[in-house]
Amino acid sequence: MLRKAQGRARSALLISLLSLSAGVFAAPAWQEGSAYTAGTVVNYNGRDYKALVAHTAYAGANWNPASTPTLWQDLGPANGGSPTPTPVAPTPTPVTPTPNPTTPTPNPTTPTPNPVTPTPGTCYQAWSASGVYSGGARVTHNGVNYEAKWWTQGDNPAQSGDWGVWKNLGNCSGNPVTPTPTPVTPTPTPVTPTPVTPTPTPVTPTPVTPTPTPVTPTPTPVTPTPGGRQAGSYFAQWGVYGRGYEVADIVTSGAASKLTFINYAFGNLYQKNGGYECAAGIDKLEPGATNPNDAAAGTGGDAWADYGRTPGRLVDPSKPYTWDSPLAGNFGELKNLKAKYPNLKVFISLGGWTWSKWFSAASKTDALRKQLVSSCIDVFIKGNLPSYSGRGGPGSAKGVFDGIDIDWEYPGVIGQPYNTVAPEDKQNFTLLLAEFRRQLDALNDGHKLLTVAIGSGKDKIDMTEPGKYVQYLDWINVMTYDFHGGWETNGPTNFQSHLYPDPNSPGFLDDKGQRSVSSYYNIDDAIKNLIAAGAPANKLLVGIPYYGRGWTGVQAGNSNGLYQPATGPGRGTYEAGIEDYKVLKNAPGTVYVHPVTKQSYKYDGTNFWGYDTPAVIQTKIDYVKANGLGGMFSWSLDGDSNGELTGVMSAVR
Repeated sequence: MLRKAQGRARSALLISLLSLSAGVFAAPAWQEGSAYTAGTVVNYNGRDYKALVAHTAYAGANWNPASTPTLWQDLGPANGGSPTPTPVAPTPTPVTPTPNPTTPTPNPTTPTPNPVTPTPGTCYQAWSASGVYSGGARVTHNGVNYEAKWWTQGDNPAQSGDWGVWKNLGNCSGNPVTPTPTPVTPTPTPVTPTPVTPTPTPVTPTPVTPTPTPVTPTPTPVTPTPGGRQAGSYFAQWGVYGRGYEVADIVTSGAASKLTFINYAFGNLYQKNGGYECAAGIDKLEPGATNPNDAAAGTGGDAWADYGRTPGRLVDPSKPYTWDSPLAGNFGELKNLKAKYPNLKVFISLGGWTWSKWFSAASKTDALRKQLVSSCIDVFIKGNLPSYSGRGGPGSAKGVFDGIDIDWEYPGVIGQPYNTVAPEDKQNFTLLLAEFRRQLDALNDGHKLLTVAIGSGKDKIDMTEPGKYVQYLDWINVMTYDFHGGWETNGPTNFQSHLYPDPNSPGFLDDKGQRSVSSYYNIDDAIKNLIAAGAPANKLLVGIPYYGRGWTGVQAGNSNGLYQPATGPGRGTYEAGIEDYKVLKNAPGTVYVHPVTKQSYKYDGTNFWGYDTPAVIQTKIDYVKANGLGGMFSWSLDGDSNGELTGVMSAVR
């Protein structure tokens, strides 16, 4: 039942650009309008490609092999030619980062490999290891002038090199200017700093003792004012089972008082009444999570977790459930959570990786869209749950959900192989959101919230209309994680949630010397692409993973395991290649922070795990504030059971 945690791995599988042997046979030329089965090999522009899933290359959809890595795997030059070699990656340095109390303004650019011819010039302020420098800032170090290419702190200019953050401007004449202390403008919302002491990490072979990192959580829940930032997280429906994470744990961990919203994952869509509808009361194991070829894939439900079961721990122990309580389970506990924290908003999230089967089909016509939206509002906003195990009834769940989050994975792009998909999804996604907004407003029951969770890859963004659909939304949850992972079985190892791109990463350039589709899978490019497409910055929320992705059988190479081949995905508690933060923080290994991507990873000599440490989250908070973004959210609460990461993330407010 690990639908989301398992599922997101497969989204990035469809965009990985691993170079495999193309063989020596002459593949047939790709043809627009043709239907292809999984495994078919074709030739396109001098390269061979293999179909990842069965699909039809609809005329006008531009689903050619070079532009759709979700559908086609690049096998390399035709007739067995050799792909372009990947440049060697820089060697990251192990550090113990400390969050910067200021709000820097990142201005990342793609570093240029061309060396700069030094020319004498005026000296600037002397570089300081504790200084914070934005893109364009100039400093002098050891008689040489440097200019920052993007935001940086602690990166020695003399060690930067051609690919690093500092551009060499040549020798200076005179003496460096003594910097003048500048007062820091405090964050508008006063908060009470609370020191959080991370658990020391046992390390093999070199012990690493993390430095306690002060964070500034908000002590009480508040209603964000217009222009204020959000701090939210997903609660996984199935987390109450193997992980044993109850809604009550959101309170005892301290997370409830720091969050502005919670998305409940997930609600499903079903074929009903000649169309497609939201429904509840269905208790059926989801086979698609482990076997996407199952005839019943995408049709599951978990009414027992939703509102049938009696939780092991209660938000309000003074209100125990009885045999005739109309609402129990997660829904009942979320209702009690809201009573305790009245400013906390709760969404029903529809779809996700495993339950996005019918979105495309349900959005094809105005009548179908109206049917779907009406049913979802009836079940989750009006709260008319069907009877299940003695629970439910008309209005039984009213007041649980303040809004709806649409997690369609993905419009116009194949997610799970059993999903419906069509080229007109691009327009129909906008029309579907317009219909949700129209029917929610027609309730005349106060403002009901509407959000989306979207893929952050350029290929996903290009298949939607952010500038048009954003008018119907309160904000956009950008899923800036799962960029790489153990589904790329033999590596190379890479980051899953990095802030900036690294020109030295494998596959950064395509065979034409241009940036590849996969190179745009990083936070900064995702945000820039959405803004360029018309989405306002203050409606964009950056996603934070409360888990890591990794590999085993990794040699150190010249970069402490980064960008190295592997023998397979890392061993995870619930699934290979993925592990919760609460486990990884105590796992053996040395923590490194990459100087270009600003992403942390842990390496113990054979196991490589990329994940967010509290200090890295602080770097992303700085980025959100500097770029005027709408806030942050995380997947998912059960990966951070003691609330450590939520305490850090909430400082974005």
